[in-house]
Amino acid sequence: MSIREFFLIYLALVNFYGVAVMWVDKKRAEKHRYRISERHLWFVSLVFGSLGTCIGMQLFHHKTNKPAFFIGFSLLCIVQIVAFCAIMMR
Repeated sequence: MSIREFFLIYLALVNFYGVAVMWVDKKRAEKHRYRISERHLWFVSLVFGSLGTCIGMQLFHHKTNKPAFFIGFSLLCIVQIVAFCAIMMR
């Protein structure tokens, strides 16, 4: 397995996890249960899971009214897409 293949598998998994973590946090919020920390949500986004968290935010209408998340995750997603393209073009 090449580094690129490994990276693509990693991206798929971490972004799937990003969608899942937003869904779980939304369900917990609806039930007034213990929530996933904002620190954890940011961590998932920072480790190249921002596309998944952005998708999860939109799918589940979760944290879309919080500018720090909506703007921050979106900008991070753009930066990571550019970085991904740069890595894949090497």
